[in-house]
Amino acid sequence: MKTYKTHAPELFLGRKKSDALKIKVTSSKDCYSFFKQVWDDDTMEFCESAMAVYLNRANNTIGWMKISQGGIAGTVIDVKIVLAGALKCGASGIILAHNHPSGNTKPSDADIKLTNKVKSACTIMELQLLDHIIVTEESYYSFADEGLLY
Repeated sequence: MKTYKTHAPELFLGRKKSDALKIKVTSSKDCYSFFKQVWDDDTMEFCESAMAVYLNRANNTIGWMKISQGGIAGTVIDVKIVLAGALKCGASGIILAHNHPSGNTKPSDADIKLTNKVKSACTIMELQLLDHIIVTEESYYSFADEGLLY
């Protein structure tokens, strides 16, 4: 019988409690305010990045995670990473966000395709993609408000 010299690392499912403020998300404006608080102001108008906020069934925040950091014209959003964060913290809902350094809030075709891809993956995993927000320094675009989360 073969013996192994190394052991697999222990995995932990859950989250550590903290004194972090829990926020109830009831609108896209709440989402935008939340993301503006956690976004790095120094990079908002320089390079694209993506984040996700995870919520419980009452739409209270559980936590957030930076998904990716990209370049001037784009960032890669890996659906597996978005869902891994949700599964690890026991979330029921996800709100995805990315910024447009140009200040233009209009979603690209790639943004729309990605949103549909994440939504499909969430459906399979019995999670809800509640919104996808495009964040700029001055404004935002909500896929939910515009009826694009079908």
